[in-house]
Amino acid sequence: MTMLSVNGDLRQQTEALFHRKKLVALAVPVVVLAYLVYIFISFDVMGLADRARMDNARTLVADSYSYKTHVSRDNRDNDLAFSIEGARAGTYADGTHPDWIEVQGTNMVVDLGDDHVIRFLDDTLVSFEMPDHPTINLQLVDGAVVTNLSDPVPEWVNASKTRVSITTEAGRLSYTRSKAEVFRYSLGWEMFWFTLSSPYHDVSFWDVLTGPQLDESRSNIVGAWQDFWGNTLWRHTDVFWAMWETVLMAFLGTFGAAIIALPLAFLAARNFAPVIALRFAVRRVFDFVRGVDGLIWTIVLSRAFGPGPMTGALAILITDTGSFGKSFSEALENVDGKQIEGVQSTGAKPLQRYRFGVIPQVTPILLSQILYYFESNTRSATVIGAITGGGIGLFLTQAMQTQNNWEKVTYYIILIVLMVMMMDSVSGWLRRRLIKGDDSGH
Repeated sequence: MTMLSVNGDLRQQTEALFHRKKLVALAVPVVVLAYLVYIFISFDVMGLADRARMDNARTLVADSYSYKTHVSRDNRDNDLAFSIEGARAGTYADGTHPDWIEVQGTNMVVDLGDDHVIRFLDDTLVSFEMPDHPTINLQLVDGAVVTNLSDPVPEWVNASKTRVSITTEAGRLSYTRSKAEVFRYSLGWEMFWFTLSSPYHDVSFWDVLTGPQLDESRSNIVGAWQDFWGNTLWRHTDVFWAMWETVLMAFLGTFGAAIIALPLAFLAARNFAPVIALRFAVRRVFDFVRGVDGLIWTIVLSRAFGPGPMTGALAILITDTGSFGKSFSEALENVDGKQIEGVQSTGAKPLQRYRFGVIPQVTPILLSQILYYFESNTRSATVIGAITGGGIGLFLTQAMQTQNNWEKVTYYIILIVLMVMMMDSVSGWLRRRLIKGDDSGH
């Protein structure tokens, strides 16, 4: 073969290689684009945009960082009621009400600020005065809610024969056949520290420390702590116990799985289990228990053992046993045989060979895996707790289901984030201390 023909063949091969690379470079973006188009159509992205309710989103966001004062009048007996978040613990005592409300018998004037005024008048009549819009009148006539609004109604008004809702930046008016109710938003979580029934409500921290004794039976510091810790609305005692349950679920599930998985991992490792059938069976068990998602195990175990934090811990234990078994067996297969032979040369028995020749080699990997899973399971225990009825997940689910306690949802999410951050710090410190022997934090 001549040099010319060889060069020709190389040129053809090079051109073919570049041609294939060009095709791949063009095909990958086309495939990605086609996949995105498929997602856009199959997931009904346009329909999702049409179904979006930004007014509900704004209300949810406002509920997360503020509280609502409820002012209502019953359309049947004209009874007036004033409360914070509609809670029994937040109900104002008889004869008391917020200072932005003027009560006149069964009538009242509610000043929402920014020239937004709602007047509760005789004969179930309610008027809403606001800038840049005529006064809106609402009244119950023959069992139907009647307004003076003309079509088309403004977008901030939701009206039917049984219910009218007017939402503005200053507040919201809801009028139904049973009652008329005003919701005024204010920044903060009003009764996070103390309920209205506590003598320490609306008392500054400095006055609690240095001011006169507010409760004859207890000192200010003791009384303030007892009223905060026993707050019946925010339930701080129950919430922090639920946080402890969540961490405990993760701890029991993770370390229980590690204890079970370690001896089984020896049966799944090629260099420690010569019987192929036994090794195959153990590995398939690992595949099965980790192949079923932890939430599925949670549902199954809840039906079998009933709800509770222990059920959540068992679900984590079963799932992590498979994950640990796989990773532990792979670590065992990569141990250095010379170190085991060195221990064996001293006359060590099989258990001693494992203890001094194998375990020291895999300990860093095992501890790293266990601590990582413990940190991860702290988050997972929140979701599992929502199903099993244990831990902070239960509180989070209950607050979401009410649709009225989004400030508590925010509170629980903050606690969960702080818990995860704490577990991350503790896990990192333990890894450095136990694996590297360094606790300097670097």
